[in-house]
Amino acid sequence: MSDNNTNTITETEHSAIKERLRSIPIFQTLNYRCDRIGKGEAVFTFPHDKKFNGIFESFHGGLMMTLADSAASVAVLSLAGADAITTTTDMNIRFLAPCLTDLTAEAKVIKFGATLCPVSVELRDADGKLVAVAQVTYMRLSKMPRR
Repeated sequence: MSDNNTNTITETEHSAIKERLRSIPIFQTLNYRCDRIGKGEAVFTFPHDKKFNGIFESFHGGLMMTLADSAASVAVLSLAGADAITTTTDMNIRFLAPCLTDLTAEAKVIKFGATLCPVSVELRDADGKLVAVAQVTYMRLSKMPRR
């Protein structure tokens, strides 16, 4: 995976992130496909299944937001490291059109700050039509909070 492209992560970084994803139950439950991970970016696809439709017989908006959050988290991990402790601080999404096919989220870190990392996410249907745009902000933590 490593080459002279500044957006490319090493094979070791890629493997570490993929291993972390395997440990997160929601990734297996929703059957996400990790299409690409680069420095500060990630692309995920959520296969369409009618059981994930909302009231309007299209991809449920809450699950679209979940995909945006998941892709954003990996974009941040690609810069912070697979073992980094991060948490979502806020999210917003604007739905532009119904999605009736597989859904792909392309996340790009806007700024990799010492504490906050805003990420933009474009969500597209299988034909490449933009169906939603989101922004997710992650906070980098020095240790896991007590629960």
